[in-house]
Amino acid sequence: MGILDGKAGFVTGGGRGIGRGHCLHLGAQGAGVVVNDVDLEEAEKVAAEIREAGGRAVASQADIGSRKGAQELVEQCVDEYGAVDCAVNNAGIVRDRSFLKMSDEEWEDVLRIHAGGTFWCAQESARRMRAAGTGGSIVNTVSAAHMGNFGQTNYGGAKGAIASMTYTWANELARYGIRVNAISPSGTTRMSESAKGVDGKAPAAGWFLDPTLNGPFVAYLCSDEGNWITGQVFGTGGDRVVIMDQPSYGTGMFRPEGWGVEALQEQMPKFFKNRLQAVGLHKQPYPYYDGVVPPDGD
Repeated sequence: MGILDGKAGFVTGGGRGIGRGHCLHLGAQGAGVVVNDVDLEEAEKVAAEIREAGGRAVASQADIGSRKGAQELVEQCVDEYGAVDCAVNNAGIVRDRSFLKMSDEEWEDVLRIHAGGTFWCAQESARRMRAAGTGGSIVNTVSAAHMGNFGQTNYGGAKGAIASMTYTWANELARYGIRVNAISPSGTTRMSESAKGVDGKAPAAGWFLDPTLNGPFVAYLCSDEGNWITGQVFGTGGDRVVIMDQPSYGTGMFRPEGWGVEALQEQMPKFFKNRLQAVGLHKQPYPYYDGVVPPDGD
């Protein structure tokens, strides 16, 4: 017996790494799982692993970077198990390159898989959930990279979009009993090998964090035990479950007659000079109070 007995869902990018962990834990908790991955052989391995442990699972190679592929994936889940109760949007790619060198193809491919794939799979699932009248759970995947990370304009931008979509969908879909949350997972995977620090260099070799450790929290969010949680982003993996603060306006200055240029010239340094936010994922004390200026001679 598990907390997902009688439920069914899919995990995109489920053939390896973090997605594989999601699939294994959904299956272990009783859900029927469609393991979706561009690499069908890897998806089949994970599905077989779930079945060997006594669970229910099938593989899918549907291309979630298109409306057609998302429809095929959701239809397979419904055909196989009679419903889609859990939609876990995990699939992703990286095409890291610094902003001034990034190509249109690198930008568009990452946005299509991350933001597009999440949108299409979630919408197709939510329409089925609404029609069934039984509610459901959508779990999206974001990243701390959306705070700003070297060489990841495309990836960070897509993850920021997914976070914003999560908040919006939670508001729109609650009336149908559909919950929408996101995780910012941690784990050592093929994708994490491309990560760069604030200096643009890869981290030291030898570090490993089991990517499957995000799976239990995803299973919890998909279950009725978690039916009180929606519109939230959690950092997961390893020893942590942390909630990400919602975007909000912070401190401010107000002037009854409004702000003209002269008033801004006078008051901005006085009020904000020690209050600007640190920039990026690898936060440091704000370094630009003396100005952002071009190199000498340029």
